[in-house]
Amino acid sequence: MRHRKAGVKLKRDLSARRALLRGLVTNVIQEERITTTVPKAKAARPLVEKMITLAKEDNLHTRRQAAAFLMTKESVEKLFDKLGPRFNQRNGGYTRIVKLGWRKGDGAETAKLELVGSELVKRAADRAARREERLKALRTGSEENAEGNDEKK
Repeated sequence: MRHRKAGVKLKRDLSARRALLRGLVTNVIQEERITTTVPKAKAARPLVEKMITLAKEDNLHTRRQAAAFLMTKESVEKLFDKLGPRFNQRNGGYTRIVKLGWRKGDGAETAKLELVGSELVKRAADRAARREERLKALRTGSEENAEGNDEKK
């Protein structure tokens, strides 16, 4: 019987399950959104929430706790430098699971596990990139017009 046994097994032994969840959490922190199956997303969600809660209190002990779980140094730095301050005023609910439908290959139900507010950050980054492209096009266009005017004279 499984009385008082919390967590999901995901059809893996302990070490494989731990490695899978550590990888998922690290990727969510680095990329701010991942696409995976629904059970994996539901299993990784509380761990991501715990990491962000650790990041809200930035000290050496919490950094070492996060570094012991996350797989890359860059993810620890992003967690404490960007995500901790971003979610500082929020009391939980840092992630969202959006169901996407069924995967074509094996029919597994897929979901997107993302950080709340990451769509705004992504939109702002896309907007800034488009603005840079427009400014660059305007600069090259004005330079071409200036060269064309010089040739006419």
